[in-house]
Amino acid sequence: MPSSISPRQLGLLVWQKREIFQDLAPLLWNSYGTIAALLQEIVSIYPALSPPTLSPAASNRVCNALALLQCVASHPDTRILFLNAHIPLYLYPFLNTTSKTRPFEYLRLTSLGVIGALVKVDDTEVISFLLQTEIIPLCLRTMEMGSELSKTVATFIVQKILLDDIGLQYICATAERFFAVGSVLANMVVSLAEQPSTRLLKHIIRCYLRLSDNPRACGALRTCLPEMLRDGTFNNCLRDDAATRRWLQQLLHNVSGGNLVASIQAGGLDHMMAN
Repeated sequence: MPSSISPRQLGLLVWQKREIFQDLAPLLWNSYGTIAALLQEIVSIYPALSPPTLSPAASNRVCNALALLQCVASHPDTRILFLNAHIPLYLYPFLNTTSKTRPFEYLRLTSLGVIGALVKVDDTEVISFLLQTEIIPLCLRTMEMGSELSKTVATFIVQKILLDDIGLQYICATAERFFAVGSVLANMVVSLAEQPSTRLLKHIIRCYLRLSDNPRACGALRTCLPEMLRDGTFNNCLRDDAATRRWLQQLLHNVSGGNLVASIQAGGLDHMMAN
């Protein structure tokens, strides 16, 4: 990396030029010392994580380094190289933080963006790698205490893991894993009843629907699926989202054999789908 270009400047350049410079990721990966410099930028702020003393300037600098790594993570020619080097593990200390100040929130959100770029393309090898790490509990932590946007990205990551057969099997393999995920999803549903977010609710419902594909999990959902998903609480929230309404109806059908679907129609969901 030329000494005249700081990681911050380079990060800004990536976001400005990423659409027209399709081969930036291979260039970054194969340029001598570039990835090492980015990792050095990341580890340099570890001491500021606990106790939480991270400054806005330091957070901004590392977030731009992470933007470059996200470029590498999302490119088909460098994605597996990125995994084989175990680079995602360098981001996990950021996801393990609990401070709700803006520098930490930006750091968590940008780190989640890197993981999100990995899972966005359906690839069992990516999911297998992530399941060997602490990504599930780290995402669950963010889903419990992050901002709406961070919660949305973390839930998207869990959703993509669940959509892979290996991921679904992993989460449903033990009651502890299933209920860890299920309890966080349920708490989020309760929170959304007070502060609705259609995009977050969409990912939550998709997670529940995928869990219902597993017979044991589907049986458990008969008793632990939040009542607010059954009684029409979110009808207005989903009024303009036909896809999520269909997911919710399919979820209720899977869990109850159609009985709940019939009962919720009186609340307006079926009428909304007909419009």
